[in-house]
Amino acid sequence: MSSLPIWVTYVLTVAFALLAIECGYWLGRQWQRRYPDEKESGVGALAGATLGLLAFLLALTMSMAVGRFDTRRQLVVEEANAIGTTFLRADYLDEPHRREVRNLLRDYVDVRLSAPGTSSLAAILERSEEIHTSLWSHAVAVARANRDSPTVALFIDALNNMIDLHTVRYIAVRNASLPSAIWYTIYAVTFLTMLMVGMQVSFNPRQNFI
Repeated sequence: MSSLPIWVTYVLTVAFALLAIECGYWLGRQWQRRYPDEKESGVGALAGATLGLLAFLLALTMSMAVGRFDTRRQLVVEEANAIGTTFLRADYLDEPHRREVRNLLRDYVDVRLSAPGTSSLAAILERSEEIHTSLWSHAVAVARANRDSPTVALFIDALNNMIDLHTVRYIAVRNASLPSAIWYTIYAVTFLTMLMVGMQVSFNPRQNFI
């Protein structure tokens, strides 16, 4: 589903629902021809129940999607703060480490701000990890030259937090889409609901195409 454009997904979903309604209408007409004395009986109640179930599933799905979006947005803020803290704490480093670390962090910000359409996610991740390796090599060199330095420890702690947030954001992006099982369930319930609606419509004297 996520690989299709939104408008294609919308058109296919509407066509799917209309097809289900038409199938339900046809089944209802066949039932009436076979049992002409039968009334609508419980079709309306079943249609109402399935509509309620569909509404519940859609509300639950929307809640899950909003929750995942909020998580990703919060992680963006946390990562921005972590990068800023690392940049500021680079002042604790001696030259040339200070200058090179700050240049690497500027490159890192550009990579993290890359739009999905300008480069692939794999390329962004690869470049991010290359910068992580370079930054960590500077941290190791500074730590060896300044053992037991509290200021260097503060820089390393900020850098470590920034790298950890990269991993957390990557996992959040990978899990941003809802599981396929949820989509299959929604479409199955949608088909059943629209089928019952079509059957209910078939019991009316005149078909309402709206």
